[in-house]
Amino acid sequence: MRFATCDLCDAHKNDLSGDFRVLPPVFRDFGGRPAFAGPVAVVKCHEDNSLVKDAVDSPGQGRVLVVDGGGSLRRALVGGNLAAAAARNGWAGLVVDGCVRDVAELRACDVGIRALAAMPLPTEKRQQGQRDVPVWIQGVLVQPGDWLYADEDGIVLSRRPLHG
Repeated sequence: MRFATCDLCDAHKNDLSGDFRVLPPVFRDFGGRPAFAGPVAVVKCHEDNSLVKDAVDSPGQGRVLVVDGGGSLRRALVGGNLAAAAARNGWAGLVVDGCVRDVAELRACDVGIRALAAMPLPTEKRQQGQRDVPVWIQGVLVQPGDWLYADEDGIVLSRRPLHG
């Protein structure tokens, strides 16, 4: 699938319905795919990546996993093992409102990864969090089933697919 987030923004810049949204430019690129898109699956967790592991160990089917880590910069929610599992299981990408680790390993994985920062400290495993719930990522509503498009220029969301 070919797309450019700038073109999507040009086409939808006057959309006041809330169906088209743009995430703020706070996410860094850590993955092996510079551009990715797909329907959204959601995990909400705080400094515990148990549900993230469960998600990436399941069939991704070209989806994008959005991880609401509450913007925490204290623990990494995704590392090399989870990124490799995401790539192996067919996830298009991961967007983490939090940190990642194993940066060199992430770059080697065939999956898109955006996150706030790198942090070497891992999470605790408490089996806490929620899946498939609406979340607010950096002030923007993200819902399961939305479509997410990410490239070098940014990340946009839509309630419906914006391609062919």
